[in-house]
Amino acid sequence: MPRRSGDDLRCSIARTIQVLGDRWTILIVRECFRGRTRFSDFRRVLGIPTDILTSRLGSLVDAGVLERRGYREPGARERFDYHLTTAGDALLPVLGALAQWGNDYRPSGHGPSRLYQHALTGEAATIAFVAPDGRVIDPADIAIVPGPGENDPSIGPIRPLAASHG
Repeated sequence: MPRRSGDDLRCSIARTIQVLGDRWTILIVRECFRGRTRFSDFRRVLGIPTDILTSRLGSLVDAGVLERRGYREPGARERFDYHLTTAGDALLPVLGALAQWGNDYRPSGHGPSRLYQHALTGEAATIAFVAPDGRVIDPADIAIVPGPGENDPSIGPIRPLAASHG
């Protein structure tokens, strides 16, 4: 029996895709991490149409990823810039995971455009699954199991990646 679309509200990935699920939205968030906050900067750097930028910024504000802050240049009308909230800051590992995957499986031939590293030491950083005791867990040893929000009892554990690929 196909799952109802309402079931997607229980799925963390589906809810996240509702907020971040298009190219422009994730690129706006990327630019925020690069220090851009103004509409004109997003427009210039991304080449995004004005109406789409307006819509995506509004959606990110509504979702609590960005907050609008007013500013006024001398002699100009009030404008707004956009800043990451706590929820927005929490997207850094998501962007890191996307970049890591892209570097590994969609390389440009020019090397990574950005590197993720420890701010104080310069040590390279990667995204990983980490156990509560700090051990890094190999993705092949990760199992995806139903959580308390799952409402379909017929969905059982998904085998670890190594078992399903091999």
